[in-house]
Amino acid sequence: MMILNQTAITEFILLGLSTTPEWQILLFVAVLAIYMVTVVGNLLIILVTLVDPALHTSMYFFLSNLSALEVSYTSVTVPKMLVSLISGDKRISFAGCAIQMCFFLCFGSTESSFLAAMAYDRYVAICNPLHYSLIMNKKLCVLLAATSWTIGIPAQVLQTSLVFILPFCSSKEINHFFCDPAPLLMLACADTSMNKTLTYIMVMLFGMVPFALILFSYTQIITTILKMPSAEGKRKTFSTCSSHLIVVALFYGSGIILYLQPQSTSSVVLDGLVSIQYCILTPMLNPLIYSLKNKEVKTALRRQLGRKNYPNPM
Repeated sequence: MMILNQTAITEFILLGLSTTPEWQILLFVAVLAIYMVTVVGNLLIILVTLVDPALHTSMYFFLSNLSALEVSYTSVTVPKMLVSLISGDKRISFAGCAIQMCFFLCFGSTESSFLAAMAYDRYVAICNPLHYSLIMNKKLCVLLAATSWTIGIPAQVLQTSLVFILPFCSSKEINHFFCDPAPLLMLACADTSMNKTLTYIMVMLFGMVPFALILFSYTQIITTILKMPSAEGKRKTFSTCSSHLIVVALFYGSGIILYLQPQSTSSVVLDGLVSIQYCILTPMLNPLIYSLKNKEVKTALRRQLGRKNYPNPM
């Protein structure tokens, strides 16, 4: 159970991205538009993978899970941000802040796990195609998905609990648009070295270990592709991985800047900009990347939309 220290402080103030009223209106419109595109785009990916038989494969099973995750991930931070921008009320309760942080960290662990599972799926498909359906069977896919959704929960609940048992006896103002561990630790009036060490351990365990598995998978994939005699075969095979590689680059690129940059080079402005890309833009871009770069998804979308446009003569 999460331990909450409500004796010292009962709420925080999320300063957000801007205090200028004109900018807040523009930010509200922009963030709302991005959020709507994120939700609609990812739900469309989920729907088309469910109803189109051609997409009933392990690759698209993981993609639909990733889309569900993106909707959940962005919904942890964006709705509260939108309410703050339109109402001007930047307060968040102590418990609300703890819950937001815990879900944000858990979903971050889940996403890195799903990206590793998707890389393994591509590795088996390209490097061991004859046994692909045997290896990537329904039981293994469900097991990998269930593990990805749950693997980070105990550790991230622990990390969140250790942040919120600290005494917050200075300012209540969090210089961020959501409850992220780093700006919260700045408000604590106690030694936070253990918390910072634990954060790095979590980043390594749930971030860099999956990243290492992804690198290993793609090293094997690239080696296999280079051995193919046909240039057309190389191009077609690589095209099945390109969408996933772009998503991995977006996720880990921003994550490395956000969590592994030296303290001496860290800045509030940079962290804020990277967090926007990490929490708001990437979940929106993922369905666009998969729908634009993946021929099978584009074909399935056209097929399903075509069925709605043209009535069945029977």
